[in-house]
Amino acid sequence: MILKDMILMMVSSLILIISVLVG
Repeated sequence: MILKDMILMMVSSLILIISVLVG
């Protein structure tokens, strides 16, 4: 598993959650 990939996935999840909370 690539660390960069994991971080990228975590960031996308966070952005998605924040978008749902803000929207």
